[in-house]
Amino acid sequence: MNSLRMLDHDEENDEAEEVTWEDQQRINTFSKLNTRLQSMKDKLVELEHEKDALKDLSEEFEMILDEDEPVLYKIGETFIHMPLPRARKRLETDKSEVEAQVDTLTSSVKACEGEMQQLKVILYGKFKSAINLD
Repeated sequence: MNSLRMLDHDEENDEAEEVTWEDQQRINTFSKLNTRLQSMKDKLVELEHEKDALKDLSEEFEMILDEDEPVLYKIGETFIHMPLPRARKRLETDKSEVEAQVDTLTSSVKACEGEMQQLKVILYGKFKSAINLD
């Protein structure tokens, strides 16, 4: 059974580093980067799902035999009837745009992770086990 108790004087960390204004700014920056990183990773997952959906649509378009029959294509929140050749061009454009967004976001994630790693080195170097950034 765990009970709460006061630390003995010997158990207290008397050598704890003082948190300076600069340290607090680094901690705040790390927190902001961590929040931004999570948001970017969530967006990346959404884009990967969209990329998969576009790939599936491409495969569906390949199975259509009648080139003259209009197909439904989603633009925004609306489905629009359009000729198959035009829908294929639109699909290729959309796939390229999503791929570009994925590439841009991936590089942003890597940059954010690099900056966070630098802050971790500095903060763990000063505060050791007194801080948890994971």
